[in-house]
Amino acid sequence: MLVTLSQEFISNHLVCPPDKRRIEFVDQGGFGLYVEVRASGPGVGTYYLRYKDANGKTCHQKIGSTVVIGLADARARAKRLKAEITLGADPRAEAKAKKAILTYAEFFEGHYLPYVKLRKRSWDRDDELYQLRIKAVFGSKRLNQITRHQLTSFLSALAAEGLAAATANHHLKVLRSSLNLARQWGMLEGENPASRIPMLPEENRIEHYLDDAQLERLLHVLRTDRNRGVCRIALFLLSTGCRLNEVLSATWAEVDVERRVFTVRATNSKSRKMRSVPLNDSAIAVLNELDTREEGGPLFVSGRGGGAFTTIAKQWDRIRRVAELPHLRLHDLRHSFASFLVNDGRTLYEVQAILGHSSSKVTERYSHLSTRTLQNASASASAKITGGVAKPAE
Repeated sequence: MLVTLSQEFISNHLVCPPDKRRIEFVDQGGFGLYVEVRASGPGVGTYYLRYKDANGKTCHQKIGSTVVIGLADARARAKRLKAEITLGADPRAEAKAKKAILTYAEFFEGHYLPYVKLRKRSWDRDDELYQLRIKAVFGSKRLNQITRHQLTSFLSALAAEGLAAATANHHLKVLRSSLNLARQWGMLEGENPASRIPMLPEENRIEHYLDDAQLERLLHVLRTDRNRGVCRIALFLLSTGCRLNEVLSATWAEVDVERRVFTVRATNSKSRKMRSVPLNDSAIAVLNELDTREEGGPLFVSGRGGGAFTTIAKQWDRIRRVAELPHLRLHDLRHSFASFLVNDGRTLYEVQAILGHSSSKVTERYSHLSTRTLQNASASASAKITGGVAKPAE
């Protein structure tokens, strides 16, 4: 509706007709200034400037509320904006730029996930954490709206929810790595807000090491139990320190019995790097018991279908209970193998190389196991001292 805007009109006539949800009162001054009034807010309007951009498209720039800005001030701002637009300015440029920034959900689902699916073995775990908790908190936020305080609060909330520290930290790792990629690809400017946020202290690392009596019980069961397939897998794990998936997916093409080497393919390795695992006598003994060599396929095959094992969890649970080791996980066989090496005086560098750790920090968890070896070394000096120096014969 074309009207002559006045302060009196602004104060007394900002009413939307009963048959409309909104109305525009356009100032006859000719600058494109108008006041929008909605049925939901009678007596209150919003000043706008209507203009055409460089492409001839009609645009609307908000100036302010009639409660906050007077008519004279609104007209002055409208004239100034009109002059700037004539000179090539775009009042909506900043708003357009903000709108162009992806939301975290758009980035994660459309860019991050397709990228890591080809490069990260555990990408499905990232997606699981995103769907469970991350999306609800950060999905609708634009990448440049995510703050360090929000991320820190999110981590604290996960801990308060009762999640294990390692699980809560994994959420932060997903956010950190995804936002790092956004920065690398130019989709996020400035510092990654997730960087330098302290992780929660993880005190839930569980590692079971077999003492001599426990090892003896386990070996007795593994050598006599009726399920020879699963027992041989467990013996091979204990003899090589390999991960379960590396053994279940192993084929004879990767084993050189003569050179006593098992080659773990990069596609089966957690670090995605190929490595060679030395085969000791106990590992060779397991291989010699297998009747699958001539077939040239998987080392270990299921007795039911004849194909490679996909899981041995149920049978392992039974076997460990027979051995009176109900809490012993299959992964603990890898830890025990490492303990055999360290307590025999092998260096952490050697342990790292055999186990295929990507970082020495991971291997350092076994450093405390060398205490007995060091004590034995120190005992040699003690023996010299307590025994005294032998006197020459007279």
